[in-house]
Parts: sequence; structure tokens; C-alpha cells
Amino acid sequence: MLSRYGPQNAPAGDVGTALMMIDSRLKGIHSGTSGSDPQQQALTRQFTESLSSKAIDDVLDGTCTLIYMFMTWLRQAHEEHDKDVIEYVVPNLVASMRMMPKSIRPEAIPTMAGLVIAAGTELSPNLWRKQYGDWTDAEMTPLEATAFLLAEHINRITDDPDFATRLIAEALPSSDDDPDLADEYDDDFDS
Repeated sequence: MLSRYGPQNAPAGDVGTALMMIDSRLKGIHSGTSGSDPQQQALTRQFTESLSSKAIDDVLDGTCTLIYMFMTWLRQAHEEHDKDVIEYVVPNLVASMRMMPKSIRPEAIPTMAGLVIAAGTELSPNLWRKQYGDWTDAEMTPLEATAFLLAEHINRITDDPDFATRLIAEALPSSDDDPDLADEYDDDFDS
């Protein structure tokens, strides 16, 4: 039975911008400049302040699309080894978030875990979240951190610091070939 929260009903959003932001964080962490580079922080702040409310919604949807795509890859990788992705990914994600109390308030962690569980069970994270109302300001950093942590998890599994970014970048051009896929992300992702 198809769910109204299925990814076929969700907008893909601005995946390119969301990916750029996550990739920038990944590169910053690996270069040792992520949290302490004032120039990078200023550029990111200037960029996000320049976005319209529609553009911000598109980036939020794009970030949820990344979470869905990362979890789809992780689910498939875990199923190849007869393992449950929820059992192996969610506890590590929650533990990582709990170690980030300055960036992620404890009350945001259950929502982020819910997004990941929704994606891991083939539901749209953004549609799942929207049933509880609008996004809050307090959820913005945890949402970005969730996508970042999933990407970093994939990169560690594959022993390739660019694998997660490349995975999404390689999937993006195929959406240009079919305009119907610009608003959906369910059928285009196989890895």
C-alpha cells in the first residue's frame, strides 16, 4: 500500500545547494577548519541570509532528500549483509548528536531520529516531519547535522571521504533528463 508520506509525493527541493552545504562541512571537518574558520562561517551566514523564504524551504526539502538518499543507500548496503539499517544507523546517529550539545538541543534529537527512521522505512522525511507543523529555527542546525552525520557515516563505511557527495552528484544529472523527476526522488535512486 502506498503511503501519503511516500517519497513520490514529496518535492525534491534544492538538492544541489543542500549538497554544497554538506560537502562544505565535510571538507571543513577533514581540513580541520569547520567550526573555527571565521571566513567560512561568514560566507555561509551571508549566503543563508540572502535566501528568500521559498529558497529556504527548497533547501530544507533538498536536505531531506539527501537524508532519504543517504538512508536508501545505507538500507541497501545493510540489507546485502542481512542487517537492519535502523538498528545500526540510528543509535550511532543519536549518540553522535548527544555529543554535540552546543549545536543540537536534546529535544531536537527525537525529531531527527524520526526523520532518519522515516527515510529508512522508505517514507519521505520532509512529508513525515510536516505532519507535525512547520520547521522550527531550533531544528535547522540539527537537520544539517543529520545529513552531515549520515554522509560522514557513508564515507567511513566506504573508506572514501568523498563517496557520499559523489553518490548524490552522480544521481542528480538523471533528474535533468526527466522533468517529472524534478519533483520526486523515489524512483531515481539505485545504488
